[in-house]
Amino acid sequence: MPPRSPYDNLVHPRTQKKPSPQVEALKDVVVEDPSSGFVGAVVRCEKDVVHLEDRHGRVRAYPLGPGFWVDGRPVVLVRPKQNAPSGPQRSASGSTYVVGARARVAREGRIYVEGKHDAELVEKVWGHDLRIEGVVVEPLHGVDDLPGIVKEFRPSSGRRLGVLVDHLVTGSKESRIAAQITGAHALVVGHPFIDIWQAVKPSVVGIKAWPTVPKGEDWKTGVCKRLGWEDDTGYVWAQRILARVSVWTDLEPTLIGRVEELIDFVTTE
Repeated sequence: MPPRSPYDNLVHPRTQKKPSPQVEALKDVVVEDPSSGFVGAVVRCEKDVVHLEDRHGRVRAYPLGPGFWVDGRPVVLVRPKQNAPSGPQRSASGSTYVVGARARVAREGRIYVEGKHDAELVEKVWGHDLRIEGVVVEPLHGVDDLPGIVKEFRPSSGRRLGVLVDHLVTGSKESRIAAQITGAHALVVGHPFIDIWQAVKPSVVGIKAWPTVPKGEDWKTGVCKRLGWEDDTGYVWAQRILARVSVWTDLEPTLIGRVEELIDFVTTE
């Protein structure tokens, strides 16, 4: 058997596969997913996920890592480096973030919102503000329950009650109930959307617009059917909608104004 040459383990430099360079997923960097052909600019980057928006306004989420192209070359997308903030930090609602602040003891005042999904969305965007102010948010399981809740709660000075209602439009049952309850120490406001899902901007969840669902058909089920989403509305809300909301600008201004109004109302001494 011939002796091994000292050059046997050498590989010609041209045959070595160089590792793909790392590129930070900074806002507006144009990225291509070659497996699907989707090309979009980075609109935001979360812990392990990057969101890309194409020229048609469609947004898709991808896990960070290898498998992307930037400027015609393969790259590994990584989270942007965290630079020391040059000014005040902002919470998800756009307010000044109070670093290290402890939650205030809960006020006697309360905010009720119509449904679990509404409560989860308010918590995700305004949670920091609510803890600083000591405001508790509770789900309202139906507007028909509201008169009984108000009677039991007994709003008064220093014990204000705020309520956020879905689809509060003139002439509706909801508007008539709201008019009966709203007073000096109780405030009922609402948004025009059929469901809180619609308060999330379509571009945030990667669609052009929320589909129209005929009256009489369950709205959430109809939306999922028309968009080709899973038929589990709880999963759709958690993974396709709420998970993609990160800041107040992801929401429609109509909802933002109403929530801010309620927080101001119940925190007024």
